[in-house]
Amino acid sequence: MAKLIETEEENLLAEAARSLLDKSAPLSHLRHMRDSGARSDPALWQEMVAAGWAGVLIPEAAGGVDMGHAAAHVLAREMGRTLTVSPFLSTAVMAATLLRQFDDATTKARLEKIASGGLTYAFALDETAKFAPDSIQLTAKKRGNGYTLNGKKRFVVDGCDADRILILAESEEGPCLFDFANTATKGLQRDALEMIDSRDAADLTFDEVEVTGDALLGAAGAGYDILKPALEAGQAALAAETVGLSQAAFDLTSSYLKERKQFGTTIGSFQALQHRAAHLWCEIELTKSAVLNAGRVLDETPKEARLAVSVAKARATDTAQKSVQEGVQMHGGIGMTDAFDMGFYMKRARVAAEWLGDYGYHAGIVAQLRGF
Repeated sequence: MAKLIETEEENLLAEAARSLLDKSAPLSHLRHMRDSGARSDPALWQEMVAAGWAGVLIPEAAGGVDMGHAAAHVLAREMGRTLTVSPFLSTAVMAATLLRQFDDATTKARLEKIASGGLTYAFALDETAKFAPDSIQLTAKKRGNGYTLNGKKRFVVDGCDADRILILAESEEGPCLFDFANTATKGLQRDALEMIDSRDAADLTFDEVEVTGDALLGAAGAGYDILKPALEAGQAALAAETVGLSQAAFDLTSSYLKERKQFGTTIGSFQALQHRAAHLWCEIELTKSAVLNAGRVLDETPKEARLAVSVAKARATDTAQKSVQEGVQMHGGIGMTDAFDMGFYMKRARVAAEWLGDYGYHAGIVAQLRGF
């Protein structure tokens, strides 16, 4: 049984992360980015790189610090508190987890570039309105020593600004995973999405896009097996970010309950609101435990992490929804205004709910693994 108590090192990491983010990426920074039309913040990412965050899951031999998934979740949780915009999940968590499965010079060089801040990644997985990586329509047809890609990918997070994209496609041999440079390429159409959480995402259309055989990661047909560890790492880290979001929204609401008065009485003294706040606090604490457990399992027995990861992602999605809904309701009309921060948390919670599988997707996995 994984130990569900954060270590002293993890607590110190959280304090350091909170200090950096409160200074360089408060929620007002996201508001400014939205108002200015910026999708990403390269300078902020380089600040995180300097703190070692980009190498949190990269081996020391490749320039990383290799602190493990539980540590990565600490960082993701703190980013969730301030809704920090960065390629951390796509690059430092998912791409690093995927690439470290290989032991060759090219992959090591790319891991080194991730750790040093010189390379970012996006994942092109979704093709429909719902996450379904095992149902692929984008095709990879063998042509000479390479492949030709045809089809569409939707909701590619970091898809506009990432340096490279990992693309899941279906070939005659089965699912294939390609490591593709995200540059102007004949036949590739990139359409930026206007996301409600004001972050970088794109739809990609492939029309006879040619890739070399070197772009194929692993064996043809093994794409989903190669992708699986990265998916689980990303889902768990996203759950950690989402629980950080839930905590921040709860803190915002709690402060308001202590300040707002009606009929000369602080509304936090109303028993009905106290009960609702207490229930939400319990939900957040349970979800924190589920996320911490997922991190421990990923670090200790990664091949057995599927259940823990889906429990964490499902709970985090549900808890975030409760947290932002209660926040808006307890604030009354002001909670719906753009001048107030709660709306930013609600928008991010909605996007995070869909990315890498929604509540229904992960609840279905939990039910299946439990024998229902």
